[in-house]
Amino acid sequence: MIIYLIKGIIVGIAVSAPMGPIGVLCVQKTVNKGKALGFYSGLGAATADTFYAIITAFGLTYITNFLLRHQLYFEVIGISVLLVLGLKMFFSNPVKQFKANKRQKRKRGVFSDYISTFFLTISNPLTIIFYGTAYAALGLIGDTDEGSSYFLIAGIFSGATLWWYVLTTVVNLYRHKFKLKIIWNINRISGIAIITLSCFAIIQLFIR
Repeated sequence: MIIYLIKGIIVGIAVSAPMGPIGVLCVQKTVNKGKALGFYSGLGAATADTFYAIITAFGLTYITNFLLRHQLYFEVIGISVLLVLGLKMFFSNPVKQFKANKRQKRKRGVFSDYISTFFLTISNPLTIIFYGTAYAALGLIGDTDEGSSYFLIAGIFSGATLWWYVLTTVVNLYRHKFKLKIIWNINRISGIAIITLSCFAIIQLFIR
């Protein structure tokens, strides 16, 4: 059973590590709002990834087919939200953000950031295909019973969570060395990165 837990951790890190829009978003939130909000943003993504891992592991074909059948709608919604977030980052003022953060309650911020990244990640049903490929690469197709599947899923969630914890911890170590001008530039670079990735995703929709 431990081997399935270890394989799950590997898959969880592999699906989280690529620096896509969610990764940029979590780094930006860590720099602007602190480690807690950055980490819980990543945790939202880890939860969504685990949801897709459960669907893949237990072969819930009805849900899989529904998500893939309506893939275009999910992607359009996700891309639209990312574009708005990218524009918001680009035009955000760190001075105003810091003042607002002092007035804002931490719990509300944590919950809203968790939910936002959860739905952004869940808007990409192609994650199911990634998990199917990862399972095949690790020899997990047809090699797991119900008990081992639970260990596999626990490993995936643990691996994804570990990745977001390490990433936000490392970013947070250098956060206090950033001056407001640097943070402002980070906001703009992050915004441009997310807008660019969103535009690339839009192009893919048209040429697919």
